[in-house]
Amino acid sequence: MGIWSCLGTTLEEVRQSLYDGRSGIVFSQERKDAGFRSPLTANVPKADLKPFVGRNQRQFMPEEAQYAYMATRDALAAARLEQDYIDSHEVGIIYGNDSVAEATMVALDKFRQAGATAACGSGAIFQSMNSTVTMNLACLFHLKGINLTASAACASGSQSIGLGALLIRNGLQECVVCGGAQEANMYGVASFDGIQSFALNDEATKASRPFDRDRNGLVPGGGAATVILESYEHAVRRGAPILAEIVGWGFSGNGDHISTPNIAGPARSLELCLKDAGVQTREIGYVNAHATSTKIGDAREAQAIAQAFGDYRVPVTSTKSQTGHEMWMAGASEIIYSLLMMKNDFIAGSINFENPDDETACINVVPETREAHFDMFLSNSFGFGGTNSTLIVKNI
Repeated sequence: MGIWSCLGTTLEEVRQSLYDGRSGIVFSQERKDAGFRSPLTANVPKADLKPFVGRNQRQFMPEEAQYAYMATRDALAAARLEQDYIDSHEVGIIYGNDSVAEATMVALDKFRQAGATAACGSGAIFQSMNSTVTMNLACLFHLKGINLTASAACASGSQSIGLGALLIRNGLQECVVCGGAQEANMYGVASFDGIQSFALNDEATKASRPFDRDRNGLVPGGGAATVILESYEHAVRRGAPILAEIVGWGFSGNGDHISTPNIAGPARSLELCLKDAGVQTREIGYVNAHATSTKIGDAREAQAIAQAFGDYRVPVTSTKSQTGHEMWMAGASEIIYSLLMMKNDFIAGSINFENPDDETACINVVPETREAHFDMFLSNSFGFGGTNSTLIVKNI
């Protein structure tokens, strides 16, 4: 695993932030001055690639590709996948990304101002494509297997992991780099603010309130998260440090409204994931919910979880209470957050959950960090257009 997050840029920093209930949400004067209704955002550190990537290659990399490079560099090192091994084996990449707003805007502004397309610059096309992360990382790390971007709104990171696991399960790949990345600049989310999706709160760290009665919108985040998936045989053969197993993937489409979720679609994703994993609900020790802190989204997910788990009140939290909504990254980062909890015997609480409402009272939301041992968790990711993805991960 490797991560570049508002909670930290190393696994240990992120683990400590989760345990301490530290929020990565801040007030942004830049957004306030620019005309944002909500000036709140996750505080994602800038990435410095100069020690690792040459200037000619950096010109092809927008913000999110830089985050993804740092996360992937750390993940490959943690997995003991050295460059010599990668060069002589077929390692693939499937990464979630669904926007490159700032890079596209900058290139087109240069074109309009100069009245000539040459002003865009030679790196503009590679920066502005949705596949910028996979094309850059595949070239930088010499990855010769599948090279694919999962562009599935806020399920992108989760879908990338599910697809990687599916390819490995079917013998088409032995090792795949998977993850998700999200640009943290204000341009990528300006249109979200324009439809009043974002939270308003005088205290930044109190704004993201998944499942809470007083939630009034999400807080945008960003960064990147990478996990290395391998077949068990491949991992054993090369002496890899095995952390956990992807035991189930479920997915569905709502087939309904483009932005307003229903209950049936998410519930089907959960039920199909449990069926794919071949596990009983009571074997799941923790659910990392998609819950973004919106009125309808949290309510519908709570009801979907309650429907899937029946009378078992599984512990549920949303790490978005600390990180805000990491969007295209979230499905991957939340796997890492949950794994850090599972490996260290705790559940990070939903830090701003104080009171449920009538629709969220049906689930067991954990409000504060709790010491707890569990060997299996479920992670939900749902996105615009009704795209749903659910993963179940088992401890090793």
